[in-house]
Amino acid sequence: MSAGSDASMEPKRLADLRFDERGLVPAIARDVRTGEVLMLAWQDRAALELTLRERVAWFWSRSRRSLWKKGESSGVVLRLIDLRVDCDGDAVLLDVEAEGPACHLGRRSCFEERLLEDTAEERPFFSLGVLERRLRERAARGDESSYTQRLLRGPEDELYRKIGEEATEVLLAAKGGEREQLVEEAADLVYHLIVTLMKRGASFDEVQAVLARRARR
Repeated sequence: MSAGSDASMEPKRLADLRFDERGLVPAIARDVRTGEVLMLAWQDRAALELTLRERVAWFWSRSRRSLWKKGESSGVVLRLIDLRVDCDGDAVLLDVEAEGPACHLGRRSCFEERLLEDTAEERPFFSLGVLERRLRERAARGDESSYTQRLLRGPEDELYRKIGEEATEVLLAAKGGEREQLVEEAADLVYHLIVTLMKRGASFDEVQAVLARRARR
């Protein structure tokens, strides 16, 4: 190892993992699109090897004492995009694409119950990926009263005109408006950009992928 290098930044290997006395490590599954934590399960070496080889999540069931492939009964497969190891080598993080609700109770995430009772309002996880998913769900319901639905079903030029209007309002707010106004106008622009992507059969995931590639340059 060269002088000044950081051993903690060297690539981890399967052999470097610190399994507990049962031969297990906790495995956290996270939605790669939205950043939501979907579930926590356990993996042994065989489950990890299967996950890496098949690119779908495999776990170890402590109750049944056997390997299980996520989705073998529910049909909700977790497709592996990336697998990371924590700094101590005793836990793993699976970035996945979920084909439906990951929780066995039919919920999107196993972590929807709140322990804090002194919070006045719900604070659900939110990201632009979550926003896009919700907009697509609204579009699929076909609610004619939905503004998103009207934009998607209306003339393309109307939506593109809104993009121009919102971009102009962002510019005006940036040049002479208040900070809060700029933030509000930027939110309007992002929303209409996502709807435009949806109308053209694209997704915000693709935009993020482009930005991720550029960030690595």
